[in-house]
Amino acid sequence: MKAKEFAAMKPEELTAKIAELKEELFNLRFRLATGQLENTMQITAVKRDIARAMTVQTQQQRKA
Repeated sequence: MKAKEFAAMKPEELTAKIAELKEELFNLRFRLATGQLENTMQITAVKRDIARAMTVQTQQQRKA
C-alpha cells in the first residue's frame, strides 16, 4: 500500500491494519521456516508496509 492510502485511514483503522500486517508477517515467516514460501520478497514488502503504516500513525499522533 502507499503512504497516502494509510494517511486516508482513521486511527482505529490504521491500528487494525498494522495488527493485520504483523499477523501476515508472522505467517510468512512461519511458511519460510517450513519451506513453503516461494517468494521471499513478500516478507520485505510486508515489513515496508508495516513501517509506512507506523510512520503515518506517528505523524497523526503528533498532529493531534
